[in-house]
This record gives sequence, C-alpha cells and structure tokens, in this order.
Amino acid sequence: SEKFMLMILCSTAKLENDNKSENVKRGLRTRREQGLRPSMAPTGYLNEKRKDKACEVIVDPVRAPIVRQIFEKVANEQWSGRRIHHWLRHEAKFKTSAGKHLSVSNIFMILKKTFYYGVFEYPVGSGNWYTGQHAPIITKELYDAAQEQLVRSEINKNKDKDFAFTKLI
Repeated sequence: SEKFMLMILCSTAKLENDNKSENVKRGLRTRREQGLRPSMAPTGYLNEKRKDKACEVIVDPVRAPIVRQIFEKVANEQWSGRRIHHWLRHEAKFKTSAGKHLSVSNIFMILKKTFYYGVFEYPVGSGNWYTGQHAPIITKELYDAAQEQLVRSEINKNKDKDFAFTKLI
C-alpha cells in the first residue's frame, strides 16, 4: 500500500507541474497578444514597477535619447560599431541600467532589435510578430536605414579580406 500511495503522490505532483507549465505559457501568450513584451525591457526602456500597470515598458528618459543617437549615427553618418563603442564609453559616458558599459556585440544587438520602432517577435526566430503598445524610440525608416548601412559595411569589410589559401590556386 505504501508503493501505491507513493505512485499516487508522484502522479499528483507531475499533474501539478504540467498545469503550472500550461499556466505560464498561457500568461506569456496573453502578454504578447496585448502588445507587452514578456521579458525584460531592452536598453533604452524601463520596466514599470507599479502594480496597476501590468509591468508595462516605459521609455527611459536618460538612455532612450542616446539609443536614438546610436541609430542616427549609423544610418546618417555611417559610423561603425567600434566608433559608436568608443563614443559611448568616452564621450557620452553611457552605462546600462545595471551600471555597465555596452560591448560592441551589445551595440549590434541593439541595432538589430525591431522593438525600438514598435514591433517585436516572440519567441525570437518563430515568425510570430506583434505590435507593441510601448512608445517607439525610433521610426521604421530610421531602423531600415541603419540596417542598410550595416549590410553595406559588412560587404565592404569582407571585400578587403585576402584569405591565405586563395593565392595557391
């Protein structure tokens, strides 16, 4: 009878665990459909702490203008990621909400996020796009111009490379 009781307790625990998983998935799906990103706010935004706002994302008044400048410098002035990194660290004295400097890879991650103009994909790579209810920092046109510049600079960077074994043939 003890083995039978153990089997009942284990199956009850498994059912409870499965129910929690379904509840979390339903909650994430509901947040996405409401236009709320179900994760931490990206750089330039802050998570609202008030209980009546349902964890909405608000524009960070300190960091959002600098994020806009990053997009503008890439799109209009053809700045590279390293040049932006140097500018953020030495001239703008930019730090994240955690108090850290952005790395070059984080700068490129910011430049790739569509969240900044009001649309997001969740989960990333799924093809499910949602219109956010947050205030966008940049316009779609500025985002597209920055993406075009990133592609152009990547092509130019790879064009100048001379690989070691190409001269053998």
